Amino acid sequence: MGILILGGTAEARALAQALAGRGEYEAVVSLAGRTAEPLPQAAPVRSGGFGGAEGLASYLRDENIDVLIDATHPFAAAISANAVKAAESANVELVALRRPAWEKVAGDNWIEVESVEQAVKTLGETRKRAFLALGRNELQPFASAPQHFYLVRSVDPVDPPLAVPDAVYIAARGPFSEEEDRDLLRRHKIELIVAKNSGGEAAYSKIAAARALGLPVVMLKRPALPDAASVTTVEEVLAWLDHALTLSIARGV
Repeated sequence: MGILILGGTAEARALAQALAGRGEYEAVVSLAGRTAEPLPQAAPVRSGGFGGAEGLASYLRDENIDVLIDATHPFAAAISANAVKAAESANVELVALRRPAWEKVAGDNWIEVESVEQAVKTLGETRKRAFLALGRNELQPFASAPQHFYLVRSVDPVDPPLAVPDAVYIAARGPFSEEEDRDLLRRHKIELIVAKNSGGEAAYSKIAAARALGLPVVMLKRPALPDAASVTTVEEVLAWLDHALTLSIARGV
């Protein structure tokens, strides 16, 4: 069974690893190519875009893909929409691996916003020291509020840097522990965090650290994702695949 995993997440990498020793499946991992040195995968990797839904559908047909697994980031709404359209066009089974969103617990102080632009406005006019826990491509709107101090942590360097007078950049790859993030926030005298509701355990340390230090979090809500068969864990994907394979064998496909 030919499988294409739309990846770039810890779950996609774990799924590729789980499928690596199973001869009944032949998986390829697709990465967007935005990270200069991505982590190694346990399956062959295709890097770069497909050219929209039509390009992805052509790839599915040309490479005899049987199942498309959307294991992209919860904020990659455009890619998820293309996956649904492409799977339908190519008559390929689709399952989405969607990690649950974080939910507030006692002690959390979240200010939920719909967009990065709204997050910038939420910072206000008075100077603040903010930790921007966002992707490099989402930082530019903060240049419109140069009165603040910005701490930016990313896997790859931010180039060009934000056009603001006071910013610190840290190149590092997670996951990080809550203790490490508490130390980071204290060291830079951070007053609030701007983050996406990514969900999952790998990026949760900063949320737990903010709670422990009593800091507010400007939280970007998730975008709406297209309807698709979906599961929340790698184990559920494997069970879904095994069921699909059993049905294929029964039909003599």
